[in-house]
Amino acid sequence: MQLIPTILCGGAGSRLWPVSRELHPKPFIRLSDGQSLLQKAFLRGAFLPDVSEIMTVTNRELFFKTEDEYREVACVANKPLTNSFVLEPFGRNTAPAIAAAALQVAAAHGDDAQMLVLAADHLIADQPAFAQAVAQAQKLAAQGKLVTFGIQPEAPETGYGYIEAEGNNVLRFVEKPNLKSAKEYLASGRYLWNSGMFCFSAGAMLREMEQHCPEILSATRKCIEQSRQSKGNGFVQIELNPKFFDSIPDDSIDYAVMEKSSNVAVVPCSIGWSDIGSWSALGDLTPADKEGNRIEGEALLYDVHDCFIQSNERIVGAVGINNLIIIDTPDAILVADRNRAQDVKHLYVSLKSRGHETHKLHRTVHRPWGTYTILEEGERFKIKRIEVKPGAKLSLQMHHHRSEHWIVVSGMAKVTNGENEILVNTNESTYIPAGHKHRLENVGVVDLVMIEVQSGEYLGEDDIVRFEDVYGRTAE
Repeated sequence: MQLIPTILCGGAGSRLWPVSRELHPKPFIRLSDGQSLLQKAFLRGAFLPDVSEIMTVTNRELFFKTEDEYREVACVANKPLTNSFVLEPFGRNTAPAIAAAALQVAAAHGDDAQMLVLAADHLIADQPAFAQAVAQAQKLAAQGKLVTFGIQPEAPETGYGYIEAEGNNVLRFVEKPNLKSAKEYLASGRYLWNSGMFCFSAGAMLREMEQHCPEILSATRKCIEQSRQSKGNGFVQIELNPKFFDSIPDDSIDYAVMEKSSNVAVVPCSIGWSDIGSWSALGDLTPADKEGNRIEGEALLYDVHDCFIQSNERIVGAVGINNLIIIDTPDAILVADRNRAQDVKHLYVSLKSRGHETHKLHRTVHRPWGTYTILEEGERFKIKRIEVKPGAKLSLQMHHHRSEHWIVVSGMAKVTNGENEILVNTNESTYIPAGHKHRLENVGVVDLVMIEVQSGEYLGEDDIVRFEDVYGRTAE
């Protein structure tokens, strides 16, 4: 039976600010081994037997970043894989995402094709145990069941939903409990943590949706009919139409289907699962020293106990503190009580409501052509380091309010400036006046690195008029 791992990659990851941002959400956070949570989810699916396609549902803005992540670890999978993508214009919760994925799988492979729905931001430490659990789930899915994975609880955790079960039979789903109820659940032995992972045939899910949330299924089907699709060698993509996608009701798959269906089964398992839902959980992945401190980066400590400190660029000094989280990034620092790690989300919400850039972007921003890093900015000027991949080029564009000076640090740039095209070599520069159409292209075989100095009355990223773009973007 064909199995298609389907990765749901989205969310803000607000509890992991300042590393997680709106355009750099939790799945892209790198762990100490250098792999991101998204890469681990990709490999988790790829390592399963007989898997030849992986589907990803993600935001349109994250598509090129996701492609780069997969490309980086494709050699580890060591097998030919088709990557298929469902691209959402904005978040609409898990029920529409799964509806769109199921419709695509059914159309391409038939109703009997099985889907393994995985979250892009979870961690599973025991791959063999995971593979065994998936094999059990596939047998149940072949009987027409909607299968969820229940994690054997290790503590009275109040941050997870629970499933009351007898064997593979689901008795009921339970919302996140208070501590007293969580302790009772743990003591009873009848409850499992709800992992948010599922296995089912595409046809079974579509039939259950037709019964329990027909408005979501109908609106998603109409949206797909009006959406742009493309195919290539080992590549399938559908970009969901924003107008029709906006009409799809927002709901989670748990509320829309799983809690209503009488056709649900569960596979109890112990697979080393964590949803990495806070800095405390992420910090626990780093071994502690004899004082209980967990350090990533360089830190000088004096009389410090039970702290998690992460700083990849600067040294952190700490004296006489206990039980704190300190997360240092180039443009923001977090200091929090470890017992209040869940409350970090309130900072994110506040920043977003104020329109502060640190809720959305890092100083280094990924684009389909490469990256740019803001080095310094002030009144009427901004300095960036720009890195363009070999063969890549930016859009043909124009700015109304700023001019740009480009200095090539390494590599060679092909520059369109008004009606002229020139080659700019290492240690050479050029000037782009405001109002000029321009384009930057790396025609070499190594990364193009340059410094851009912007000057003008307005330096926002939205001051752009795009004339041509090979990536099909609508905003830079």
